[in-house]
Amino acid sequence: MGTEEQIKAAEAKFGDLIRAELARIETMKEDSEIKDFSKLDHIKIGILPGDGIGPIIMEQALRVVNELLKDEIASGRVEIHIIEGMTIERRSELNESLPQDVMEECKKCDVLVKGPFVTPRPGDPWPNLLSANSLLRRGLNLFAAVRPIKMPDRNIDWTFFRENIEGEYILGNKGIEVNEDLAIDFKVLTKPGAERIARAAFEFARKNGKKHVTVVTKANIVKLVDGNFVKTVHRIGEEEYPEIEVNDKLVDATAAKMLDPEFNKDMEVVVLPNLYGDIVTDVAAEHQGGLGTASSSNIGNKYALFEAIHGTAPYLMSHGRGNYANPCSLIRAMGEMMAHIGFADRKAILEKALEITTVTERKVVLTTETKDASAAEFTDYLIDTIKGLE
Repeated sequence: MGTEEQIKAAEAKFGDLIRAELARIETMKEDSEIKDFSKLDHIKIGILPGDGIGPIIMEQALRVVNELLKDEIASGRVEIHIIEGMTIERRSELNESLPQDVMEECKKCDVLVKGPFVTPRPGDPWPNLLSANSLLRRGLNLFAAVRPIKMPDRNIDWTFFRENIEGEYILGNKGIEVNEDLAIDFKVLTKPGAERIARAAFEFARKNGKKHVTVVTKANIVKLVDGNFVKTVHRIGEEEYPEIEVNDKLVDATAAKMLDPEFNKDMEVVVLPNLYGDIVTDVAAEHQGGLGTASSSNIGNKYALFEAIHGTAPYLMSHGRGNYANPCSLIRAMGEMMAHIGFADRKAILEKALEITTVTERKVVLTTETKDASAAEFTDYLIDTIKGLE
């Protein structure tokens, strides 16, 4: 194929991508009704255990929820539903990242809590499947990834709002390989997408008494997409949330200096595009104590999904230490889920119990080493602490 033919083929593919995105924008404009959990007589919580250490830590997280929501579960107000069929073995056998029957079960639930899924990498013994996490977020229109980070000893209490669908990830498998010398991927920003993540961040700030929203991009280099993201956040703030101050920071400086008190003095609520949010929140979680300590909430207007932000821990599994994995990230995700469906008081009890068991008292210590506590032993300690607080 000659150069002109290669260009025409690339143009045709690019045109198809634009048409699909314009159609998606129209769908986004129609999705405006927000589910009110206070008006639901029955709330269905879907559970996706995951791969690797996922089922092990999910078992412990469910023990905690069954204690904290025992009355609601007994009365039938809350139902916990285990969704089968998302193991990497089954997904590989079907050659589907997210099997249709699983997606149908997910849509029958109000909220989901998931363990980590395997996303195959080159060299893995699995087909090159797409990220099931990304497909779930897009399929359920979960546009906001909300990640709290707290370091009391540093006077840090951050809440990150990462745009969850667009950016560099939405067309991650739809780039154009023009020829063997040229490959092009895309970064996507839509006006409705930027507006809704901005409003989500500002609404959280207003409801929680926060006075600053920080927008993190690389707008000095990525002039159009990142520049428009910054402009949108500022416009929404000025027009709808005038009492909240908006600050701008660059992503590289934020990753490098986030623990500098002078740099972070006004950081409370942070809103970021997709890729930057993925990276910066992982860095922040490591500073907090590791990915095993952090959770993520994926919020849409109709559905919500809560998860640990770490992976499947193949090293622990291959060395017979899966039962010693830290379940705290998934347990914290359960806390965020309970708050989302209207039980913020249970989340508060859980947070207090976790502070006692992991910071102030620490009678049982998790290290993932077999000489220390197992996930089940730690959860025994945590549940005993919860019962004391209740």
